[in-house]
Amino acid sequence: MSSERRVQQQSGYILHHRPFRDSSQILDIVTLDYGKVALVARGSRGSKSRLAGVLRPFLPLRVSWVAKSDLGTLTGAEAAGPPAGMVGDAMLSAYYVNELLLHFLHRYDPQPEIFKLYEEVINRLVSTDNVAACLRSFELEFLSLLGYAVNLNHEFANHDPLDAERNYEYRMEQGPVPVERSKGPLVFKGMVLSGIAEQRFDDPDILRAANRLLREIIAFHLGGKELNSRKVLMEVHRGRIAAAKSRESKP
Repeated sequence: MSSERRVQQQSGYILHHRPFRDSSQILDIVTLDYGKVALVARGSRGSKSRLAGVLRPFLPLRVSWVAKSDLGTLTGAEAAGPPAGMVGDAMLSAYYVNELLLHFLHRYDPQPEIFKLYEEVINRLVSTDNVAACLRSFELEFLSLLGYAVNLNHEFANHDPLDAERNYEYRMEQGPVPVERSKGPLVFKGMVLSGIAEQRFDDPDILRAANRLLREIIAFHLGGKELNSRKVLMEVHRGRIAAAKSRESKP
């Protein structure tokens, strides 16, 4: 970026923030027209900063900045709507969505469809009773928009439709390949893969299979890098299971 760029009142959401110097912070923000941007918010961590209550995740913003390089300077920010009132699993899941965007999006690469998808999933997480189903739907659409669409409709070699009763191994960058075995981390029946493609996540078996499949696909595209938010979610769920077993064992 060779010349100075000034942007006014751009729709955006804060994905991540980290301290910078004494009272400032660096913000990673996903925006409608400019994609992911990194901005220094000078003095924003100070006790008298007028931005203290505005610069937070899951709050729709109108942001303004100036930039001569990849790292710009925030010049203004205001709320463009009410904050998303999320707690518990919904809040943890929203941080997981933020982490996905942080890792997969490139700076100043406009992705308006992904921005709209992000808005939709945040709003759905506020009201859904099935957080896991909401995330699986988001992951499928997100991967497709990134150009990593998950093939769940036909066999890799000959493009034949999947046989509902046949076992398939999902292979990265190929898709379903018929196998004789029924066990394996990425082995599924054809009917299960079809159920994931149709997002029939009201079926617990389909939902569990989708979680197993998409976890591996996302890890593959991240080069095996572990997401902190997913690790926290898994630890929370393991803690709940352990607590439930402990209660059941008591007389």
